[in-house]
Amino acid sequence: MPGFETCGPNECMVVSGCFRSPPLLIPGGRVFVWPYIQRLQRLSLNTLTLTIDSARIYTKLGVPVSVTGIAQVKIQSNNHDMLATACQQFLGKTIHQMEDIVLQTLEGHQRAIMGTLTVEEIYADRQKFSEKVFQTASADFVNLGIAIISYTIRDVHDDMGYLAALGKARTAEVKRDAAIGEVLAARDSGIKEARATQQQLSAQFENDVEVAKSQRDYDLKKAAYDREVNAKKAESDSAHPLQTAKTRQRIEEEKMQVKVVERQQAISVQEQEIQRRERELQASVKQPAEAAKFKMKTLAEADRKRIVLEAEAEAESICLRGGAEAFAIEAKAKAEAEQMAKKAEAWKEYQDAALVDMVLENLPKVVAEVSAPLSKAKHVVMISGGDAEIGAAKMTKEVLEIVNALPDTVQRLTGVDISKVMKAAPAHAAST
Repeated sequence: MPGFETCGPNECMVVSGCFRSPPLLIPGGRVFVWPYIQRLQRLSLNTLTLTIDSARIYTKLGVPVSVTGIAQVKIQSNNHDMLATACQQFLGKTIHQMEDIVLQTLEGHQRAIMGTLTVEEIYADRQKFSEKVFQTASADFVNLGIAIISYTIRDVHDDMGYLAALGKARTAEVKRDAAIGEVLAARDSGIKEARATQQQLSAQFENDVEVAKSQRDYDLKKAAYDREVNAKKAESDSAHPLQTAKTRQRIEEEKMQVKVVERQQAISVQEQEIQRRERELQASVKQPAEAAKFKMKTLAEADRKRIVLEAEAEAESICLRGGAEAFAIEAKAKAEAEQMAKKAEAWKEYQDAALVDMVLENLPKVVAEVSAPLSKAKHVVMISGGDAEIGAAKMTKEVLEIVNALPDTVQRLTGVDISKVMKAAPAHAAST
């Protein structure tokens, strides 16, 4: 469209003339320009890259050195005042003219900074040199409306061999330090290797000692386990025959008990038969005297038969018990032998109580020996007078009287009162 002008973001349009005082600055955009009465000018906003060569500049100590720097500069479009200043300084000039002005300014500042530093400072601390040039030149470039984006040193050299001499000296120092470091490293490596070898041997010896200890502990524990296993095995081997003998003894005792029960039942049947006959007799006898006489005879006969049956049953029971005990004596012998040591210790601790236990344990044998003659008797004749007891009851009472006299006999033989010790046993058990 006639009268409208545009530009990109890297360019600034300056409109001056009628109705434009001060001039209108448009960095990137469009504007309407009146022909003949207004004028349009353009100013580049591109970044300028400049190479700044300062050859043979004498430094602080009078040593000539050459420095090459690289700088990027740009007209500041974000700041209206700096943009207006740049328009005043560079509007109508070409890019080359702008570069020449900026280059001359930067080179002057670079030379001035080089004169305040030594060659070593410029070469060793380039960052410090760049910062000084950047800070010194930035203040002047603000007055030109230009901002320094960056500044760095690309090269530092001299024609007198000064830097080469510095490099040789430094190289010699580095080589010297490297040789010393190599020797020290070899020495430290040898020391560390010797220490590592020593630690390895020490660790190996400690490991061998631990292995020997572990083997010793294993052998000791294995021997202890073997002893325990052998003891358990021996105990199991000896327990089996003992248990078999005990089982057989119980079987024989049960058989004997069955026979005793059978005899008792036979006696009960005989007693019931006698009672039946007595009832028949009482029902059939008319005269009380004859009935009483007949009753006495019948009771006497019944008592005789009952005594005979009891004697036979007792004799057979004694025979069976004697056979069972004879069979069990051999089985009990081993068990009694093992118990003898424990009984000896128990006798030491309990004294009278242990002796009483032994007496009570052998008391049935004494009773059996007392009643043994009765088992050999074929016929027993009981004579009683007056109101005295007759029959098997009298015989049993006499046997019990003989047994009752045993405590006195034991006291006379051993000096131990069985009755007194038996009364004191519950109190002793309660206190323990």
